[in-house]
Amino acid sequence: MNRARIIVLTIAIGAGGVAAYLASGSDNKGPPPAEPVAQMQTVDVLVAKADIGLGQTVTPADIIWQSWPAATASNSFIRRSDRPDAQKEVTGSIARSPFIAGEPIREPKLIKANGSGFMAAILPQGMRAISTEISAETGAGGFILPNDHVDVIRTRREKNPDPKATGDLVISEVILTNIRVLAIDQAPKEKDGQNSVVGKTVTLELKPEQAPLLAAARQAGTISLALRSIADVNQVEIAEDRTRQRGNIDVVRYGVTSSTTVQK
Repeated sequence: MNRARIIVLTIAIGAGGVAAYLASGSDNKGPPPAEPVAQMQTVDVLVAKADIGLGQTVTPADIIWQSWPAATASNSFIRRSDRPDAQKEVTGSIARSPFIAGEPIREPKLIKANGSGFMAAILPQGMRAISTEISAETGAGGFILPNDHVDVIRTRREKNPDPKATGDLVISEVILTNIRVLAIDQAPKEKDGQNSVVGKTVTLELKPEQAPLLAAARQAGTISLALRSIADVNQVEIAEDRTRQRGNIDVVRYGVTSSTTVQK
């Protein structure tokens, strides 16, 4: 073989090897680094670690700090950056409303008892708590639970003014409407998932002017409670206006019931 051809062939082979090496090196380059992801800003918020029931005293085991997105954390939440000692400050408070696990702690739902009982602590300002006797028959069969709303009915007997009549008049009237039940006997909340409480005493939340009315009604007749639908709870003002304007009285004569309306 011609010497010149051998030299040319050798150079060509070497150039091809160099090209192949360079090509393989460029193929082994990794993907470009990913752009850094913006971190979401968070704040530590004090939340309920477990369910806290109405009237329950808050303990350190009931609350915990939890990270929340700063954009969704309300100003009413307790933040560690603002109050690092909030766990100690909240401990010992009484829940005026229930908390569910994971719910942020808000101070309007808590109150310091300062030695008072839980009922005085959970009672809203300006309201009164008064108890009255009930039975399964006068308490909606035991299906009235704390935080339900009821109408209070008074039933009494009066002597029939008709001298020819042989029976007394039985008069029933609604004396209070849309009243919140605070407790049945001494249970301020539903226990163990039961859906009825057959108690002998019910504690009601009343305005100061309503308390004497209920006390007088207890002495004048029998008190019964009519359970209201949860859909009627927000109709407080309408119910009170109607009560001020008129009252319905059911009169039973010889087993026949008739309804009369009296203006107030």
